[in-house]
Amino acid sequence: MISVEDALDHLFALARPVATELCPLTEAAGRVLAAPITAKLTQPPFPASSMDGYALNSVEADMHAQFVVIGEAAAGHGFDGRVGAGQAVRIFTGAPVPEGADCVVIQEEVERRGKLITLLTEDTSKSNIRPAGQDFTLGDQMSAPRLLTPSDIALAASMNHAELCVYKRPVVALVSTGDELVQPGEAPADGQIIASNTYGLKALLEAHGAEARILPIARDNRSSLETVFSLCEGADLIVTIGGASVGDHDIVADVAESMGLDQSFYKVAMRPGKPLMAGQMGASVMIGLPGNPVSAMVCGHVFLLPFLRAMTGLEAAPAERFSATLTEPLPANGPREHYMRARVTKGQICAESRQDSALLSVLASANALLIRPPHDSARAPGETVDYIRL
Repeated sequence: MISVEDALDHLFALARPVATELCPLTEAAGRVLAAPITAKLTQPPFPASSMDGYALNSVEADMHAQFVVIGEAAAGHGFDGRVGAGQAVRIFTGAPVPEGADCVVIQEEVERRGKLITLLTEDTSKSNIRPAGQDFTLGDQMSAPRLLTPSDIALAASMNHAELCVYKRPVVALVSTGDELVQPGEAPADGQIIASNTYGLKALLEAHGAEARILPIARDNRSSLETVFSLCEGADLIVTIGGASVGDHDIVADVAESMGLDQSFYKVAMRPGKPLMAGQMGASVMIGLPGNPVSAMVCGHVFLLPFLRAMTGLEAAPAERFSATLTEPLPANGPREHYMRARVTKGQICAESRQDSALLSVLASANALLIRPPHDSARAPGETVDYIRL
C-alpha cells in the first residue's frame, strides 16, 4: 500500500500528452493551448482616443481657450487632415487621434457653440490617448500550455487568430462492473442498485475537458469483462469502477492482466478509496477505482483530474489545496490520509457528520474535501486545515 503522493507520482509517470488539433476560436474555450500564438498585428494599431471629446494640441489648452472644430473622427472613420493652431477635431472613443493633436479633452469639459468650442479646464495632464501598441505589439506571444479562458479567447481573437492549436480532448472509457448494477431508469431487482458512478465521473471529466464514454456494465464474469474491455479500444484512459478489491467476485485486475495490463500499483493509504490500482494496458492507461460511489468520486478529484491535466500538457501536479479554519473539533486520524466531505463558508470549514463512503447525498451537499494527513492529531476549532474544492 502506497501513499497518495506516491500514487500520483506513479500516475504522472504513465501520463503521455495526447495529440494536438486545430480548433476554431469559437470552440476553444476550456481547451488547452498546445503551442504559443504570435500576434499578427499591433494593438491598438494607432494612437486611439480613450474618451469622447475633442482632439487638440495640449500646448494651447488654457482655461477658456477657444478652438474651431474642423472635422470629426469616429471608430473606423478617422480624420484625414492635420490639426493646426487653434483647431480641434470632434473625436469618439476608439477613433485614431489625428496628426497634430496630442490630447483629447473630454466633452464634459468643453462648451460648444456651432463650430466653436471653449475649454472649461486647463488640466491636460491626462492625455486620454491610448498609444499604439499599448496592449501588445506585432510578434508578442501568448504562452502555452495554458487552459484557455474567455479572456484568452478574446486576446487570441485580437491577435487575429481564427483557430488555435490545442490538445485533443482525452478519450476516457468508463466501465462499471458488478452483477448488482442496473442503468438509471431501469427497475432494479432484489439485491440490485443503480449504477451512478459512471454518470458522476462522466460529468466530472467532461467539465474538465475530457470526452467520456459510458460503456455497458461489465458483469462479474471473465467473458463479460473481456467483452467490455475490447470495447475500450482507442481510449486514452480506461477507468473501471468496482471489482478492484479482494472479494471472490472482484476479478477486474486478474482479467485486465490477462489482457496485457502492466500494473503500476495497487492499494493506496487513503480513505475513502483504498482499493485503487493503475497501470499500462496496451496503448491506454487503466485506472481502477473502488465501487463505493463516494470513493469513486473522491478518487476522481484526487487522481483522475490531475492525471487528465497531465495528459493535456498542463503541469503534473496534485489538486490545488486551500486552507480554512475549523468550526468543530476533529478526532485524531488513523494511518490513512482521510478526505472528509465538508462545507466551506467564508473561510471556515466544517466536516459533515456522516462520512460513510456510500452516501452520495452527503457528497452532494459538500463543497470541499477536508484533508487529514496520516496520524494527524486531534484538531480544535480555530485550527487551520487544508481542503480541495469540489
